[in-house]
Amino acid sequence: MSWTLYGIPNCDTVKKARNWLESNNIDYSFHDYKKSGIDGHTLKGWCNKLGYGKLLNQRGTTWRKLDDAARADINEAKAIVLMQEHTSLIKRPVLDTGTTLMCGFSPDEWETLL
Repeated sequence: MSWTLYGIPNCDTVKKARNWLESNNIDYSFHDYKKSGIDGHTLKGWCNKLGYGKLLNQRGTTWRKLDDAARADINEAKAIVLMQEHTSLIKRPVLDTGTTLMCGFSPDEWETLL
């Protein structure tokens, strides 16, 4: 089964993750949020596995540019809508191996998948 890496191509962390996958000869497909978006069903599944707090990037410029009303009273449903509308709010990368879902890139953690 092929792994899927989700992210945006110009992100340095995504680039590191792609290099790691390639250097470990792992077959994967790349899902570019900027070109293909992300559906609510997928985000809901990720939230069920990881929690929306782990997926929602509240440190980046996209979050800071949102108005106060958008940032107020965050819950899972609101986070999913925001992440669909502003895909840069999704922490990167997300790796789906078919059995494991990981958010962020850590070579040591990813090594355990091999």
